[in-house]
Amino acid sequence: MRKLLSAYETLSDPNRRFEYDRAYTRFTAKYHFDYRSFLQERKDDPEYQAKLIFFELLHLEEEAAVSIWKERGGLDFPMEQYLDREDWMDCTYILAEELARRELCYEAFVLLVKLVREERRRPYFKHFMQDVETFLKELVRLRLRKTVDDETYLDCMEALLDLGFTPRDHARWIRSINKVQLKRKQRA
Repeated sequence: MRKLLSAYETLSDPNRRFEYDRAYTRFTAKYHFDYRSFLQERKDDPEYQAKLIFFELLHLEEEAAVSIWKERGGLDFPMEQYLDREDWMDCTYILAEELARRELCYEAFVLLVKLVREERRRPYFKHFMQDVETFLKELVRLRLRKTVDDETYLDCMEALLDLGFTPRDHARWIRSINKVQLKRKQRA
């Protein structure tokens, strides 16, 4: 009878009822795991930050992903060390697309070259690789030259020559190298 009377007093007083409800839900509420928060809380761990970049890209939070990537060092952040190979390759492609959208063409170029090298070493993308290569070629043909200096552009062309593209592609890149070198000589 005492327990019943105590329960009635608690439940009939609005203040005591509020306190009871708050305490009760703390113990009975279902726990909801928030993966994003879990990763965000581990700012000092590069593995979790690499996973957070990938998570944000997959959830269309590109601004957050690029921001974290830049904070971690951008091109100097070795995500391939912290993600599974396939996740790293997927993440790198999506990140390169986003960087290109933001006119960070050199950074996108470097990521795509890494991706092509890794794919040549051990295939993963297979049929999708043609899209990756097309993206890289269009980035170089249409946008890269406008965003980098001569020396960087020449380094990029040299990197392309080492990737094993078609003879036609090689000829195009060698012509580009020659044009830049000729302009440099004319300026000197």
